[in-house]
Amino acid sequence: MNCPWCAFQGTPRGLHAHLAEAHPEGVRFETRGNRRVYVVECPICHSGYDQAIKPGLDDPEFLVEFEREIRLVGFDMMVNHLLGEHPEQQQEAGSSEPAETTQTND
Repeated sequence: MNCPWCAFQGTPRGLHAHLAEAHPEGVRFETRGNRRVYVVECPICHSGYDQAIKPGLDDPEFLVEFEREIRLVGFDMMVNHLLGEHPEQQQEAGSSEPAETTQTND
């Protein structure tokens, strides 16, 4: 798969890890009324997805403690969106270009 922000190419799992490491700004946090949400917007079609973060504003340390995990969930949504809506972002099978990969220990 091709990163929508840079020249990275890799597997869906590799892209997921790459997005979290290289493009954390791709998932942003907002306060709407009395709740916090994470927002993911496709840089290709600008389609967006947002989801409330629980426990909301009641626990100010929650976002600090779980920011990375929440971003990973958001980037999971991004990878699924790219797979379903932007097949041109998928690396062509048999491509002569080497794919950059990122190894994770999870």
